Amino acid sequence: MTLSVTPCTDPTRWNEYVNQFNGHPQQLWGWGKTKADHGWRVERLLLSEGSGVVGTAQLLLRPLPFPFRALAYIPRGPQGQPGRENAMLDAVAGWAKAHHGAVALTIEPDWDDAAPATAALPAAGFRRSTNTILIPRTLILDLTLSEEDLLAGMSKKHRQYIRKSGREDLDYRAVTAAEIPQCLAVYKETAERAGFGIHEDRYYQDIFENLGADSPVYAAFKGNDVVAFLWLSASGHTAFELYGGMSEEGERLRANYALKWFAIREMKDRGVTRYDFNGLLNDGVSKFKTGWAQHEDLLAGTWDKPLSPLYPVFTTALPLAKTALRRARGVASSVAARVRR
Repeated sequence: MTLSVTPCTDPTRWNEYVNQFNGHPQQLWGWGKTKADHGWRVERLLLSEGSGVVGTAQLLLRPLPFPFRALAYIPRGPQGQPGRENAMLDAVAGWAKAHHGAVALTIEPDWDDAAPATAALPAAGFRRSTNTILIPRTLILDLTLSEEDLLAGMSKKHRQYIRKSGREDLDYRAVTAAEIPQCLAVYKETAERAGFGIHEDRYYQDIFENLGADSPVYAAFKGNDVVAFLWLSASGHTAFELYGGMSEEGERLRANYALKWFAIREMKDRGVTRYDFNGLLNDGVSKFKTGWAQHEDLLAGTWDKPLSPLYPVFTTALPLAKTALRRARGVASSVAARVRR
């Protein structure tokens, strides 16, 4: 049976459905509002059968140059009754094509790569895409485990550094709105040291304001100074790491070890059952992440459902546009770094 689609305009009702269906924090209202404040159009869609809602999908829409019109994207969704995934995606794809003329529906669902729902995607008209936004290879902790079991699953070095940094004269706690600029200053320092690009301050401030309690930021303080911070988003089911950084002093004190353990315990106390480290690459940060457990997780990855005859042209043009954007950002970051110096 084809599901009906109805836009939702009530933030409270929307978040209740996301949490009811164990949805991801990138499906929460506040995350969509932030994306809408920064170049995307957002629709929250209730997917119903008869009078009952069986799933939801927060759809992000990006305008594209003529003749492509728009790209439709679902980050870490949809969510709904198990076994209804293909019906939900079919309904959203039909909506995106009919109402927005989207060239494709891109999804990066919060499903295991080996899940039946993932295996069913080709039959539903989806094809794997290399234009990844969220990294599928990750580490997800099961927070239903005891603290003792979580500690036992870590590397010996991580347990040692948690104890060591926990003994330093540091205060670990959630930050206030007035302390966000300190965290962003540390983030800029970290980005310059590591050579990666970041958004303007307003973007992060909007996340903090729009998500509220669903986006806690924790920091290690030495006196009144932030020496390390860790920024999360969290639904009722899943915690998802967004950003983090350390000053040189924080790095010397290895503050990130006790800080992350503090955040994990805070999420566990909150009743969250999954803690997602948000991607693993082959770099130093990922090596730090993999020390927190003896396993890795592979999510479904990025999939496209073509909705237009122009899709083959679009798939060729998108990588070229992304390369040009990265180069432009690299030049901008280099100029900004020289200005700061």
